[in-house]
Amino acid sequence: VQLQASGGGLVQAGGSLRLSCAASGPSFSRYHMGWFRQAPGKEREFVAAISRSGGRTTYEDSVKGRFTISRDNDKKTVYLQMNSLKPEDAATYYCAADWAISRAPLENTTSQYVYWGQGTLVTVSS
Repeated sequence: VQLQASGGGLVQAGGSLRLSCAASGPSFSRYHMGWFRQAPGKEREFVAAISRSGGRTTYEDSVKGRFTISRDNDKKTVYLQMNSLKPEDAATYYCAADWAISRAPLENTTSQYVYWGQGTLVTVSS
């Protein structure tokens, strides 16, 4: 599967952005999907993940209550709604796909994800 992330940009602190990740290829609904981010000089870190059906989600603690991950399997797209953005949220955001059975746990480590998008840059001004 190929992934194409979009929706990044420049936003003021407190603002919102919605990232999208469009998939091409078959079997999108057989992948758990995740969002990760990487700031300059830092390691890539987990942000959020969603199960194949969209029924389960998990978030990194610092984004809980501010970010929402969702997916539309008909459109083969996963979203990340980001509200109340903070300067520390600034990073390049990557979507990723984890081939998994439906009841498999949602993973928060990069090594579990097989396919990656190219990243979309989010800049937050203070």
